[in-house]
Amino acid sequence: MSILQNTPNSVTSIATKQQSETNARLHIDYLLEPSISQIIDDGRDVIQGLMQPHKSLPPRYFYDAQGSELFEKICELPEYYPTRTEAAILQQHGMSIAKCTGISEIVELGSGSSTKTRLLLDAYQALGYPLRYLPIDVSASILKDSAKQLLTDYPGLQIHGLVSTYELALQQLTPSPLGKRMICFLGSTLGNMNQQECDLFFSQITSALEEGDYFLLGIDLQKPVDILEAAYNDRQRVTAEFNLNILRHLNWRFGGNFDLNLFEHRAFYNQSQAQIEMHLVCQHSHQVCLDALDLTVSFTKGETILTEISRKFDLQQMQQDLKNKGLKPLQSWSDPKHWFGLILCQF
Repeated sequence: MSILQNTPNSVTSIATKQQSETNARLHIDYLLEPSISQIIDDGRDVIQGLMQPHKSLPPRYFYDAQGSELFEKICELPEYYPTRTEAAILQQHGMSIAKCTGISEIVELGSGSSTKTRLLLDAYQALGYPLRYLPIDVSASILKDSAKQLLTDYPGLQIHGLVSTYELALQQLTPSPLGKRMICFLGSTLGNMNQQECDLFFSQITSALEEGDYFLLGIDLQKPVDILEAAYNDRQRVTAEFNLNILRHLNWRFGGNFDLNLFEHRAFYNQSQAQIEMHLVCQHSHQVCLDALDLTVSFTKGETILTEISRKFDLQQMQQDLKNKGLKPLQSWSDPKHWFGLILCQF
């Protein structure tokens, strides 16, 4: 009787084959090229924001590799209810979403670690649907790491990742091999846009969809002020670190000399605008240079930089707004406290 054993060479061969099979199911396109010309072009929104009487910065500059990691930590904080509340809704109703859309490619804007997307993949897999996922994120590192883990956990999954902004990626989408797709915009990120930006975003969504495609939207709903403000002023100060990291990112990307010790995090709920506002407050008067943008900015003590708004919505009103944009609401879901909402639309 012979005993078969795996030799070191055979183990290596198996591992190599498995890695090769995994790589065959993963394709990543890098739509953001780190050329000097594009860096300068990207910085126009920084110049515009910092030259206003009331200074501001685009929230997209939060998300370098470190910023993406910090946001993942924020999502796990006890005060930060949106992530776990939305995940609970997806856990409960993911099967309903999958049955409603049928076989569809899942496209996710701002995919991050793709944690909540797993709940959708589980539902589609349970129904025996082919799995095809198109994550879109500006952070190449977090997209690649999460994609590789997903491929390990879902043997039948095909991933086509796009390292890109939402706008650029939506313009580059080609017809789905599965015939239909569902674009997902989860995590209440819509709240970071003002009304004009929302209108433009919905236009970009409808331009990217084919007739019969789907759009799944997550929105943070209006609720007591103390709950809202605690979510953006956590006791561990992770959100404060995340807010300040936008300056560190600008220093790296544009050759800046922001001193993070000269700014403090402040977040509060603006009742009249129904939105959380995150600011960086200058502690001492000084000047900052961004060499790659040929920009010098003066700050006075007490002056603030608005880094993010997070609007809070009414579920019924949002469904009407979506309908007006040509996105027909099929179904909506919320949690027992009505803190968060999901809306599934069809184009």
